[in-house]
Amino acid sequence: MTTIDYFMVTVSPYTYLAGLELEALAARHGAEIVYRPFAIGKVFEATGTPLPPQRHPSRQSYRLKDIARSAAAAGLPINVKPRHWPVNPVPSCAAVIAAQEAGSPNVGALAHALLAACWAEERDIADEAEVKACMSAFDVDPALLDRRLLASVETFERNTALALEKGVFGAPTYVVGEEVFWGHDRLGHLEAHLAAL
Repeated sequence: MTTIDYFMVTVSPYTYLAGLELEALAARHGAEIVYRPFAIGKVFEATGTPLPPQRHPSRQSYRLKDIARSAAAAGLPINVKPRHWPVNPVPSCAAVIAAQEAGSPNVGALAHALLAACWAEERDIADEAEVKACMSAFDVDPALLDRRLLASVETFERNTALALEKGVFGAPTYVVGEEVFWGHDRLGHLEAHLAAL
């Protein structure tokens, strides 16, 4: 079975804009998704990319327009300037990691719900109560966040190191073997690659 290493972060608007397309694509091709939430700020720093608020004003302005256009095209609600952003990604990323390590079949749905909480619902995904509410909604035991927090944070750090090793510089990024596909708008390229395997 082909494995897709999915380097994502719950605070990325473009990861939100990918929706659940990756999960549908993986199902069509019989591929397994390994969710790899990572510290995007560390990756930006290591690869010379300024954080969004530190970018040139023209880039900041275009980014907001691009996010709004992409959301409209995908039919997804979005607030391009959410109240709780920037926000600490660790609690929500730890929830995704804990759900995956517990074998939940709803990891993708949970990840998308956390992204929607930030980008469409004005919820604070650094708040453990909000994270646990999302977990409960998708039949993921919220107690996992408490029981597996330290282990999940360690996995988060390992994922960050692996992201740099694989050449990841942004989110979402999909890696199959040595092939890297960056951006929600590259899912078509990923699908073509899987079809050719």
